[in-house]
Amino acid sequence: MRLPLACLAILSLSAAAPATYPPIASMVSAVDATRLQRTDETLVAFGTRNDFSETSSTATHGVFGARDWIVAQFHTIAASSGGRMSVTLDTYVQPKTPRTPRAVTESSVIATLRGDDSSRLYIMSSHYDDCDGHCTDGAGVAPGADDNGSGVAAVLEAARVMAATPFRGTIVFACFDGEELGLWGSDHYARELAKAGAPVLAVLNNDIIANSTGGDGSHEPDVIRVFSQAIPAGARIDRTNLVGSENDSPSRELSRFVAETVPAYVPDFTVRQIFRADRFLRGGDQESFQDAGFAAAIRFVEAHENFAHQHQDVRIAGGIQYGDLPQFNDWQYLARATAANVAALATLALGPAPPSQVTLVTDKLGYDSTLRWKPASGAVSYEIVWRATGAPQWEHAQDAGNATEATVKVSKDDFVLGVRSVDANGLRSPAVYPTAART
Repeated sequence: MRLPLACLAILSLSAAAPATYPPIASMVSAVDATRLQRTDETLVAFGTRNDFSETSSTATHGVFGARDWIVAQFHTIAASSGGRMSVTLDTYVQPKTPRTPRAVTESSVIATLRGDDSSRLYIMSSHYDDCDGHCTDGAGVAPGADDNGSGVAAVLEAARVMAATPFRGTIVFACFDGEELGLWGSDHYARELAKAGAPVLAVLNNDIIANSTGGDGSHEPDVIRVFSQAIPAGARIDRTNLVGSENDSPSRELSRFVAETVPAYVPDFTVRQIFRADRFLRGGDQESFQDAGFAAAIRFVEAHENFAHQHQDVRIAGGIQYGDLPQFNDWQYLARATAANVAALATLALGPAPPSQVTLVTDKLGYDSTLRWKPASGAVSYEIVWRATGAPQWEHAQDAGNATEATVKVSKDDFVLGVRSVDANGLRSPAVYPTAART
């Protein structure tokens, strides 16, 4: 069905931050800084979570001691889910590599909160392994308070506050093993999902999210960075250049969605979008999903890092305390970072699915733009959004009602356009960038 242009013209509106939805606001407000601190300090107490401590692990020490504790936490959380949450291990043997002394068993913890719509899967991830100055011997003290006890604490806390709520989409809360030496756990899991044809629509990866003061003294307790990939694996560069879609990958649209959603639920907390796959010389588990073909994957990381507290042996040298210790974490900052994840993840899984097969019609020259799309599960209406080609965020939105085709008085040559779904509660999906087609 096509909505008449005259109707569209009187429904133009600004693409402002969305209004809050009370069930989501309730989950966000339940995030507890004290509980996050307790979780992080418990992980630190295992002494090391280095991959190569797996053969010497006990119930209170080593990587698999920590793994088993995480599993127990998820089982406790699952008791509030009405039978919708299951907890499993994704375990395999990682062969020896040129960097490592031997083969090692990897074992990631996967908690799945089943939703009503089996065609939608959302993942919030972290990694629970850690690394001191010697990543391959499994000995020594490796606290891993920020990298990445903070991410694990956030994933467990999000599961706690979300488990009792029925969602449309299925949510996976993942704590991966083997990140520090090659994204091993996430790579194995993502490839298994790809083999199974899993409908992964978004991945929110959390890695180093608890320190609000950088090594250079910069202090921003109200900002978190989100990194997003530009061109998905397998994309045609010539086509990307032709239509100018390098800044509108699924990862970038997810980043925009998060940046727009979070301020509605976490006041005075800003998502700083970094249009880059990750930081220089480093990476994260979101890359495993991108490489497996799940392009909508982003990374949350604190605004300013302190490298004296990452991958360092615990020591004092030159009057400086080195080591990834919990006293350097800002628990209120971690609570806000966790709340940002809950706001975005709950909106994704409670809201409508995004429209599919979105097309920008390019059959003739003209001064306006026509878009077509297929209906989305949970949607009662749709919006056309657009922005200037140099703008980072959507600037305008126009209601298209329940149509599946609409024309807007905006030049496709001068603006970037997209389509997003809206449900009965006013929740919106991420926008979908269209494929240009002549018919």
